[in-house]
Amino acid sequence: MRSDRTFTMIKPDAVANGYIGAILAKINKGGFRIAAMKYTQITKDQAMKFYEVHKNRPFYNELTDFMSSGPIVAAILEKENAVADFRTLIGATNPADAAEGTIRKEFAESMSNNAVHGSDSNENAAIEGAFYFSDMEII
Repeated sequence: MRSDRTFTMIKPDAVANGYIGAILAKINKGGFRIAAMKYTQITKDQAMKFYEVHKNRPFYNELTDFMSSGPIVAAILEKENAVADFRTLIGATNPADAAEGTIRKEFAESMSNNAVHGSDSNENAAIEGAFYFSDMEII
């Protein structure tokens, strides 16, 4: 993926709590353009593949159970310095440590149910975006 793109998911907790619109509004206000977006639900097997990088971590099963527990919104976002700027916008993984005004500070329930996923590098943004979107789906 280009360096001006990143990948995000609005996670099942935020979807269930009705935060899709509010989170998308913060993304737009943050200067990001949505290049691709879909509302979907992944299976446990798909979640295990997506989070394979974490398969040896103690939270892997809990994470994949959670991510397959309900619908998500997957999106590719564009902006100069997209990965770093989006990581700033979403805030720390633990919402208790997240800065005021960040997505996780406003919408996350806990460190596990933290409202959104954001790619941590340009390389992972490309891999994660390709997991959900074909080139034909990216505008």
